Amino acid sequence: MKSISKILIIYLLHSFFTQASDLPNILWITSEDNGPHLGCYGDKYADTPNLDALAAKGVIYSRAISNAPVCAPARTTIIAGMYPPSTGSEHMRSMVKLPSEFKMYPSYLQDLGYYCTNNSKEDYNLLKEGEVWNESGRKGDWKNRPKKDQPFFSIFNFTISHESKIRSRPHTQIHDPAKVRIPAYHPDHPEVRKDWAQYYDKITEMDKMVGAKLKQLKDDDLDKETIVFYYGDHGSGMPRSKRWPFFSGLNVPLIVHVPEKWKHLASSDYKVGGSINRRVGFVDLAPTLLSIAGKKPPAHMQGHAFMGKHEAAVQEYAYGFRGRMDERYDMVRSVVGERYIYIRNYMPHKPYGQHVSYMFQTTTTQVWKKLFDEGKLNQAQSQFWKTKPAEELYDLQNDPDEVINLAKSKKHTNILKKMRSAHLSHIRKIRDIGFLPEGEIHARAKGSTPYEIARNSKKYPFEKILAAAELATSLKKNDLPKIAHLLKDNDSAVRYWGAIGILSHKKAGTRAYTKELMNALNDKSPYVQATAAEALGQFGSKNEQILAVKTLGKLADPIKNGCFPSMLAMNAIDHLDNKAKSLLSLIKSMPRTPEGVDKRFQGYVGRLVDTTVMQLEGK
Repeated sequence: MKSISKILIIYLLHSFFTQASDLPNILWITSEDNGPHLGCYGDKYADTPNLDALAAKGVIYSRAISNAPVCAPARTTIIAGMYPPSTGSEHMRSMVKLPSEFKMYPSYLQDLGYYCTNNSKEDYNLLKEGEVWNESGRKGDWKNRPKKDQPFFSIFNFTISHESKIRSRPHTQIHDPAKVRIPAYHPDHPEVRKDWAQYYDKITEMDKMVGAKLKQLKDDDLDKETIVFYYGDHGSGMPRSKRWPFFSGLNVPLIVHVPEKWKHLASSDYKVGGSINRRVGFVDLAPTLLSIAGKKPPAHMQGHAFMGKHEAAVQEYAYGFRGRMDERYDMVRSVVGERYIYIRNYMPHKPYGQHVSYMFQTTTTQVWKKLFDEGKLNQAQSQFWKTKPAEELYDLQNDPDEVINLAKSKKHTNILKKMRSAHLSHIRKIRDIGFLPEGEIHARAKGSTPYEIARNSKKYPFEKILAAAELATSLKKNDLPKIAHLLKDNDSAVRYWGAIGILSHKKAGTRAYTKELMNALNDKSPYVQATAAEALGQFGSKNEQILAVKTLGKLADPIKNGCFPSMLAMNAIDHLDNKAKSLLSLIKSMPRTPEGVDKRFQGYVGRLVDTTVMQLEGK
């Protein structure tokens, strides 16, 4: 009996490795914070010979997007093959769980026989269950696999092009700042030119690293056995690209090279040295990997394979999103088509360029804001520092910098309606849970997961909350009575959107519904309280402002209230400027790194504290 069992084990192992040997190696080379500013994408200012050579024997995707315009949510999209707004993981470094039966894609690859390495960044917004990688860290390499004939999947991530490198000084310039193209939304200023030129310098350094990695692959005699992907992790680290779901923040370079041996796994539209405008996103990468390996992607994955045995049909649209960016709250959704991009702003009361401390370390951001405050910018350059419209529509063909909003153009009415409909269909399909305040995502999912409660109509009455959000942020004056009525609903998320709706109408909304907002200061939900207080604090009478500031002061303490109410209250306080000066001593006494949250998240309260103190002290 023992001998039979031994024979069976040997047979299974032999079968496993025989199947594994029929699988291609897959190499992912990724770089941080850079858009398609490469020679192979037609950028004549760029110096990227290695990537250009890879593109010449592979194919480039001109409509590839990262789905999220910032690193952790973008990487979260990849690792799960799911949209973070469907899993509750859209907010920067807000850790949530996946349902227990869902795996991160490396686990599926390992089941198929792959040796999976990640060198070296993880930085997901999802909690890992068990060991996801065979090896993850700076030593991760295909060279470490137990058997030389075992197929590998390896990631090498280069950080040389990261946002932080753009502002690193001193720097010896290579690209001439006088020759760089300045996008229409940025001021043409010497410091802005310097930052853009340095960004291109860093891309050139990154290109050399790519070349070295491809040489290593060839030296190991693996280049003919390995499918190679290169992509950037989101748009450039320059302000209004990174963190923003414009095309400038979502569009990434994606180059795929399929060697002759594995050409049958290439996409149906693959053409050597060509360009494909197929809409693909990071959500499609995990399903594509599994399809290349011959496995049908599991049903819970929301992306579409664009290569391999299970290649899906070409999708008309790709979808982007923006949630909380570091310490600043926002909610934006976007739809990318072949020619147009549609943007839906669900927090139009907030300006585009909120004061994200990390972003403001870049010289361009500082200069840009200073020039705006001094009234020295034109309309296209000024828009980033103003509040947002409910909807935006841009023609990427005629307006690649996305500065001419066509949402109110009669000529584009049908396009707007079609893309708006696509947006609503998409968020319904994925059960977008981002319509809850961040703290409620966690609270309602207690004992479960956000993904699961999003599909529980009692815990998350999605259609009712979506209808409230759509109504509240329409910015139509005639909707104000209906918006105010939302504050009477039994669901706290509906009441939250009611408060946002009144706040979005600024002084007119606040003065018309002062009584409702005053009642909302005593709401059971701290998120309703904070939003109502922000409206009254900005636009109410002097006595109403005093009560609003007092309410925000009570909510601001992260120890008593938790990080999420604290951050929302601190954002509101910051928007009140000197009207909140009575809170200065309280804010100064607040902890910078509250306990009980993910360590990567802890500093966000502290950043709000520091920014607010500096503002209230007039520094």
